[in-house]
Amino acid sequence: MKPTNDTFLRALLRQPTEYTPIWLMRQAGRYLPEYNATRKRAGSFLALAQSPDLATEVTMQPVDRYPLDAAILFSDILTVPDAMGLGLHFVDGEGPRFARPVRSEADVAALAAPDPEDRLRYVMDAVRSIRGALAGRIPLIGFSGSPWTLACYMVEGGGSDDFRTVKEMLYRRPDLMQRILDVNVRAVTDYLNAQIRAGAQAVMIFDTWGGVLADPAFRAFSLDPMTRVVQGLQREAEGERVPCIVFTKGGGVWLEDLAQTGADAVGVDWTVDLGRARARIGGRCALQGNLDPMALLAGAEPACAEARRILDSFGDPQRGDGTWDGHVFNLGHGISQFTDPEAVAALVETVHAHSRGLRGRGA
Repeated sequence: MKPTNDTFLRALLRQPTEYTPIWLMRQAGRYLPEYNATRKRAGSFLALAQSPDLATEVTMQPVDRYPLDAAILFSDILTVPDAMGLGLHFVDGEGPRFARPVRSEADVAALAAPDPEDRLRYVMDAVRSIRGALAGRIPLIGFSGSPWTLACYMVEGGGSDDFRTVKEMLYRRPDLMQRILDVNVRAVTDYLNAQIRAGAQAVMIFDTWGGVLADPAFRAFSLDPMTRVVQGLQREAEGERVPCIVFTKGGGVWLEDLAQTGADAVGVDWTVDLGRARARIGGRCALQGNLDPMALLAGAEPACAEARRILDSFGDPQRGDGTWDGHVFNLGHGISQFTDPEAVAALVETVHAHSRGLRGRGA
């Protein structure tokens, strides 16, 4: 069933829209006082993410506050490797850590894709709960980390500045890395398909660390696994197309390759000029992006000026032949916890209003 406001879905499918839709990466997050209150009540980030009721509550907070065009499931990309038994926990000031990182042949051999309806059932319950809370207002986005990005955390045991452990494995034992990625492809595909069955109306693959790779390594260890995931996705549910977005942070150099994955849209970070990106990929897929999240820290006026510049760069999504190039406005990465909520309100209003004025001007 289509939501009442399906502008986001139509933009992803390069269909006519009255304005450019907007949602924000990490839109349910620490910049919102109501989120911080709920997180405090939960006691920890993991407790918050693993409670379907609380995940629903925080997912709804930004869409109740702002006229956003999509909601995104509140969860974490590391739920999948946690379900593999790696022991996810969070260390204050350091971020996520795995008690049992994957480094030896035995570690790799023991890996298996989890059943998403078993150890990840709480995520599917959250998807179902959020769909009920949205009551058909706007679409719900499900998501996962990419196979490569998950592998980075699984091998490093957490975040990293230089990725030396995972890169050493990549170059020294590419066979082990391929085995990890094969498991992750199966796990991510199963996980996203389970979210679609539970009610996700679009899905996004976050390839946060693809941009740290050299070109041949990116193609072999990031792009190829993502393409396999996209090809394995269920693309229709409830009688409607379920669009897929792929996003590689730092991936502007591979834009054409990302557009060839079979995804309906490619997300780009703030280092990419949106107009040139549109020219490069033509009508192959839609684009999503790409305001620098730090622009919002400067306040509403500078952020909105930058948003208008980005929209002008993309131009009228309608081509001269009557076809459409879809654009979903977003940040180039996650919103900062230091963002003023009022700046976000101004941004959403500006994107809606300014993009309406671009319609009919020609591409």
